[in-house]
Amino acid sequence: MKKIVIHEVGMRDGLQPEKEIVPLETKIKWCEKLIEANVDIIQIGSFVHPVKVPQMATTDDIFRHFQEKKPKNTILSCLVLNEKGMERGMAVGADMYCMGVSASETHSKKNTGMTTDEALTRIISMAKLAMESSLAVQVSVQSAFGCGFEGKIPYERVYSIIDKYLNAGIKQISLADTAGHAYPEQVTEMFSKIKKMDPDVVLTCHFHNTYGLGMANIYAAIQAGVTNFETAFGGMGGCPFTKVAAGNVSTEDFVYYLQKQNLRDDININLLIETANMASEFFKRPLSGYVYKINNPTS
Repeated sequence: MKKIVIHEVGMRDGLQPEKEIVPLETKIKWCEKLIEANVDIIQIGSFVHPVKVPQMATTDDIFRHFQEKKPKNTILSCLVLNEKGMERGMAVGADMYCMGVSASETHSKKNTGMTTDEALTRIISMAKLAMESSLAVQVSVQSAFGCGFEGKIPYERVYSIIDKYLNAGIKQISLADTAGHAYPEQVTEMFSKIKKMDPDVVLTCHFHNTYGLGMANIYAAIQAGVTNFETAFGGMGGCPFTKVAAGNVSTEDFVYYLQKQNLRDDININLLIETANMASEFFKRPLSGYVYKINNPTS
């Protein structure tokens, strides 16, 4: 089996729906824990207008902090929605640029103010610009497995977006289950089809645990050959522009599952648990993850 890559999105997706603003110093402390835990990629935040997503107002400052203390083994990623966001990311030394479009017209308009086709034209142009500058890029299809507003999304609509990505020379592609509608058989079918479209594509999946199927969907994705997974400490998160904003699959839950199979023993699960506990204490509530609530999950 190829190495399973973990893209930790708790600092962005995990925090973006939270109304209580996490101070910059606290965010840096949580990031440092994740880096020390040896997570492969950490999504520090998104370069969006602070009025739209107030929690992301300190994204530039966090990147500046780590410019001087660049982690050796961890990639620091960001989410960008437009050219200005890319410029901000480049100014503070982001390693990887994530960008995407929604397969749902309703979600696309709520999230970006654009139709899917308008957003796709813009994202492909941005991705090409980033690749020309030798920057790492990952594009995504949001609401790929269903939409809280529209319900079922035709598979062909998703495949059409991916085909346009591939024709543009973009090989790192994520399918995001924004509304949490995915189920294992659907996951297997869609990822298997995409692998046939281009065997060299690097696939990532991003599952929300709205209906409790997140880990089952991850298992199905692994069986279909997916190697990259986006998860969040404590199972935090949710898109503020979808109908029901439910949390992500918990990073420490996923790592626990992997380590039971003697995979990714290089990741320090106890530091992931510490991060989830710190977040739970800060927000003064239990989070949706399971493993962090157990004192010694490895025993």
